[in-house]
Amino acid sequence: MTTNQTHTIAPVLPVPATAARLTALVGALATLGSTFLAWTWTAEFPGDLTVTGYPGGLQVLTLTGALLTALFALAGHGVRGLGWLVPGGKNSPVRLLALGTFTTTWYAVLAIAVELGGLVNLEPGGWIAPLASLVTLVGALGLPTDVPAENPGPASGWQRFTHAFKAPAPGKAAPLPSWAEILIIAAAFGIGLFIFTYGIDTEYAELFIGFLLLIGFGAPAVARAGLNRRLGALTATHKNVTVTAAFVAAFAFPFTQSNDAYATIGANILIFATVALGLNVVVGLAGLLDLGYVAFLGVGAYTAALFSGSPSSTIGIQLPFWAAVLAGAAASLIFGVVIGAPTLRLHGDYLAIVTLGFGEIFRIAMQNMDGASGPDITNGPNGIPNIPDLELFGFNFGEPHNVLGVELGRFSNYYLLMLFFTIIVVTVFRRSDQSRIGRAWVAIREDETAARAMGINAFRLKLLAFALGATLAGMAGTVQAHVTFTVTPAQYKFVEAVPPNSAFLLAAVILGGMGTVSGPLIGAALLYLIPAKLQFMSDYQLLLFGIALILLMRFRPEGLIADRRKQLEFHETGQLDAPKGDIGLSKAGV
Repeated sequence: MTTNQTHTIAPVLPVPATAARLTALVGALATLGSTFLAWTWTAEFPGDLTVTGYPGGLQVLTLTGALLTALFALAGHGVRGLGWLVPGGKNSPVRLLALGTFTTTWYAVLAIAVELGGLVNLEPGGWIAPLASLVTLVGALGLPTDVPAENPGPASGWQRFTHAFKAPAPGKAAPLPSWAEILIIAAAFGIGLFIFTYGIDTEYAELFIGFLLLIGFGAPAVARAGLNRRLGALTATHKNVTVTAAFVAAFAFPFTQSNDAYATIGANILIFATVALGLNVVVGLAGLLDLGYVAFLGVGAYTAALFSGSPSSTIGIQLPFWAAVLAGAAASLIFGVVIGAPTLRLHGDYLAIVTLGFGEIFRIAMQNMDGASGPDITNGPNGIPNIPDLELFGFNFGEPHNVLGVELGRFSNYYLLMLFFTIIVVTVFRRSDQSRIGRAWVAIREDETAARAMGINAFRLKLLAFALGATLAGMAGTVQAHVTFTVTPAQYKFVEAVPPNSAFLLAAVILGGMGTVSGPLIGAALLYLIPAKLQFMSDYQLLLFGIALILLMRFRPEGLIADRRKQLEFHETGQLDAPKGDIGLSKAGV
């Protein structure tokens, strides 16, 4: 049995609550039914929306949004067996899902009209779907807004609307058996794997944009319902089970792929995410703004390339991969200490400028070591090409292999190898975060002066964080060199169209949530996947990226996955303000 710790305020539209809920439910069912009708008469639009009785392409997204809207509407109405869907809020999830369904459906219809040359190309289903989704949205906007009991509702309509994105206090639920909680955690990661796989497997840009629109509203709806917090409580209780489930889901990813091109995206996402997690040690835990972090990735990559046995290597020495990994990590560690020792006495903007300079110095130095402008070590702008594939214990990562009846291609093999390194980095991060050193890093990040006053050697600990972050980046760079075949200076700019680069690495940490494990992983996945899928928008990539960051800072400044400290820092805590005026001894003039 659950109790809901929320109350409601006036709806955005002046419609009675019962009539609004019924309107939203009928509209959602009508939208769902429209997906079984043809939306257009020609198969020229991607996804073949000409079939009656079998949804395809963007119709599947509309069907999913409408189905979820109907389920949450029924759950909010108190239908038996669905109450577990809304432990935190009853109405705001319906509003968000209705808005997501409306946006996805209207985007699909407008895309058909634009690509095929007008609304005349729409079949009956293409007319019914947008109208029914509009009815759903009107009904959802008529529902009262859920508000935490300790926070009174804001007055303006815009504030009432945007309040739907803020999660309420969760209700108290009856305890479940341990086996049931473990099954819920496993199911949650299974659903996450399915959503991630669906996003990577989208075959055309129109479908991926529709996927982003639905996820963009669906994820806040789930959070607004209180499911995220309830799942968070379960994962906090079963931490080891959660970590195991996460890596089992990640391990299963390449076995879901029939095209190695999509596994390529997965492997590169893991490289990007692992480096971002290393940067999270520096920025998220210790609070050091490092704008040249990608240089440490380059140090590891160049070290591995020089000792890889490539015909273009100027060293002429080939080391086993394990030795190359240690060499790359050690080289990055040395560079981290050499750069950090004289610069970490700086603070704030000055430290950021120095690290930015180091990143550019590294790139220019690698470019000039061509035998003309400097010693012949890195082949200058041409880099080190023809890096051979790895071979460990007779397993060649460049050749397809049959594992558990599934053929894994080259990038699937490297994905699994990179997953092993990700496990190492996550373990190091978790142990560091929960240790005495991790608590000292957090103290330095929050207030270095106070930390020094408590006896913390701030310089030594900051240097340790800098060196650890550099080591993790160098380790990931050794794998990147073999995945990309070639290492060139152009790969390690501060801003580049294709991540990883210093700007995108820092953005991944901030977007996902500083100081958390899953935050940078999710942020890196989004920042790599979106440009990879929307290549036709590459000319406007930085513009769209800037707009997205502005929106994030406005509505979610603590990041997508935030720890409790960041939530309290960026949002109101509900505590009483400090007393104003003369009270106590001050009233007597003391």
